[in-house]
Amino acid sequence: MTPGSEPRHAAHETVEERVAEEFVEELDLHPLKEPEPESDEEPFPSMSEQISEQLGGVRGLIESSVPVLAFVLLNVLLGDVGLDLGKKQALYWAIAGSLGSAVAIGIYRLTRKQSVRHAVNGVLGVAIGAFLAWRTGDAKNFYLPGILLTLGQVVVLIGSVAVRRPIIGYVWGVLANGGKHDWFDNTRLFRTFQWLTLVWAASLFVRAGVQGWLWLADEANAIGVVRILISWPIYAATFAYTAWAVHRVTSSETRTEDGKLEEAEA
Repeated sequence: MTPGSEPRHAAHETVEERVAEEFVEELDLHPLKEPEPESDEEPFPSMSEQISEQLGGVRGLIESSVPVLAFVLLNVLLGDVGLDLGKKQALYWAIAGSLGSAVAIGIYRLTRKQSVRHAVNGVLGVAIGAFLAWRTGDAKNFYLPGILLTLGQVVVLIGSVAVRRPIIGYVWGVLANGGKHDWFDNTRLFRTFQWLTLVWAASLFVRAGVQGWLWLADEANAIGVVRILISWPIYAATFAYTAWAVHRVTSSETRTEDGKLEEAEA
């Protein structure tokens, strides 16, 4: 650029201003961008995280099984198979061991300032079963509340399908859809939740049915083994299948501006 041909604003620019501009460019001293405001809405946990939360993770599974395992082991080792302390004596020790382990887990969590939700549920469930076993003097009644509760859940699930209000749909709406229940207006999702609710009812019936059959056969220790080795794997498998089935449908859906799910056009 020859002298005198500079733009008007450059011609009046002083030496000091040019030096300052070059200094800024050299150091890359540009104004910082203001950070974008964070959304008040926290990101929702993934389905796998929700499954882990519902089951309490591996630790939750172990902790919920410890009281039952303590009851089974003590009842066997101190009963006819082991030290032969007598049926009632072995039962009382098994009850004490089961309740003690459940309470110990709760206290341990409290001392470490951790959630005690699963521990409290475990203590309540064990306490009711222990009371029935102590009251009747029969170890099999330790498992009776859990069997009856599971059968009750089967009836409720089937009933919800009969009145076209599938419970699994409501659970999904709360856990994974921000509390919205727009799946009622979505034919594919509605049908999916109808048969998924029946799948849950079937899985629960299998769990309760096997334990109920053993209860009628007076096989108290076998009920405990089945509850530990079969019930949780069935529960986890059903939950995982539910997550896969719902994801298969929702992944092909579209959302409107207000976040409502709409069926994709073919």
